[in-house]
Amino acid sequence: MDTQIQQRIEGLIASSPIFVFMKGNKLMPQCGFSNNVVQILHSLGVPFETFDVLSDMEIRQGIKDFSDWPTIPQVYLKGEFLGGSDILIEMYNSGELREKLEIALAS
Repeated sequence: MDTQIQQRIEGLIASSPIFVFMKGNKLMPQCGFSNNVVQILHSLGVPFETFDVLSDMEIRQGIKDFSDWPTIPQVYLKGEFLGGSDILIEMYNSGELREKLEIALAS
């Protein structure tokens, strides 16, 4: 991966404790999986920022290389990759996501 792309990705991730690379944005998700993530985070009442990968093909491919994860959306918590839509749904349903977010955001 190009160093400049990697630095942009790292900067985006560092810009918010919860950061989501998705199709669309939190006001207008452009796919069902991205919408799932937005709805989960909204239901937990946590602040988060997003980046629309449809607006930048270098970031769209770069984030897949960066995380070694092939799909979008991708959710980061304090710089750590949590997963995509399916993983967030599982974590939400088990209560693990709420606990993990509360701990991370309290520190």
